Amino acid sequence: MKRVGLMTGVVAAVMAFSLPWEGYAASAPSPSSNSDNTYRELSLFGEVFTRVRADYVDKVKDSKLIDSAINGMLTSLDPHSNYLDRKDFNDMKVQTRGEFGGLGIEVSMEKGLVKVVSPIDGTPAAKAGLKPGDLITEIDGKPVQGMTLPQAVDKMRGPVDSQITLTIDRKGQKPFTVTLTRATIKVRPVHAKLEAGNIGYIRITSFNEQTESGLEEAMKKLRQESGNKLAGLILDLRNNPGGLLDQAVAVANAFLDKGEIVSLRGRRPEDAQRYDARPGADISGGLPMVVLINGGSASASEIVAGALQDQHRAVLLGTRSFGKGSVQTIIPLPGHGAMRLTTARYYTPSGRSIQAEGIEPDIVVPAGKIEAATAKGEAKVSASKTAGPESSVSPEIIGTSADYQLRRALDVVRGIALFDHGHAVN
Repeated sequence: MKRVGLMTGVVAAVMAFSLPWEGYAASAPSPSSNSDNTYRELSLFGEVFTRVRADYVDKVKDSKLIDSAINGMLTSLDPHSNYLDRKDFNDMKVQTRGEFGGLGIEVSMEKGLVKVVSPIDGTPAAKAGLKPGDLITEIDGKPVQGMTLPQAVDKMRGPVDSQITLTIDRKGQKPFTVTLTRATIKVRPVHAKLEAGNIGYIRITSFNEQTESGLEEAMKKLRQESGNKLAGLILDLRNNPGGLLDQAVAVANAFLDKGEIVSLRGRRPEDAQRYDARPGADISGGLPMVVLINGGSASASEIVAGALQDQHRAVLLGTRSFGKGSVQTIIPLPGHGAMRLTTARYYTPSGRSIQAEGIEPDIVVPAGKIEAATAKGEAKVSASKTAGPESSVSPEIIGTSADYQLRRALDVVRGIALFDHGHAVN
């Protein structure tokens, strides 16, 4: 399993388990260098370790020193590589199964602060109004600056029903605090309903082990409710922080019947991997399709969106995605925990790397909210003035009648259906 993202309970990223994760990806370790320089550097480490162990003002456990040294080495590489002790490793495996304890928030590290990638629908973080791009500067009054991401995540965990106070720095606003009550997060990754009578709306909130089966069930439900008269589909990946690579590939494959989905390229050319769609796999039968993305769509979401865009299978609508295009391999360390190591970057079928760039939608529609009708009976639309990662729709209006981006997506699906089939979609 390869996985995209993290969740706090922790987040989601594309990982691979060695065990591959987006996701889990197994790879053999590179041969260690036998150079004299390498041995001298290792000798230096041993000397520092011995001196700290003997002379530091407080006695420190050897295991703590070693764990901190390993984590320091990994976190110095990039924001997504780090060491997982046994507890963190076990917690991560629980998360990929779709159930974990915490706040239900995807986070990453930016300039020493914890950055919200996306809150998960229906969780304490979403209910509290946290948004993609928010920076968490304090946890229960303690500054985040100086903490590693795993340390910050650990502080945000706790017993179910216990409270935690976060200080939030949001662009364009003064810093404010929000108090959340921790809960057991049970992620149902796929939600579906009919819009306008015969247009299927499918929202995927994360890519965990239940996503592929959830999508299949959603399609069956939509066909039944429409009397097998579906006229089009909207796939909503907004605020989806990512998850397992195999699930991202499965979702893209479900709407394609040929062509490349994604390729992974690492340090060694011979380790490159490519995933292709299976012939005849499109479970929708080629229905007109729009994919919704925004600044909270990351990693596995970007794999799906990029594949459907490059293969001309769907129209992408919304704002630019997050830009998480690296693959973390989870490598178990026998007798200890595991290390999360960035081992590759993923590329869309056209060869685009999403890392730090994101995916630009075909139709840019800033986040907005349809407000109450005026005295003249006209609905008013309040839309963000900027597109990009900061322009993200509030979680509480996603999929509702106030969701401006969804309304525009419905218009596009109707237009495609009219062009393709020559008749209007009610």
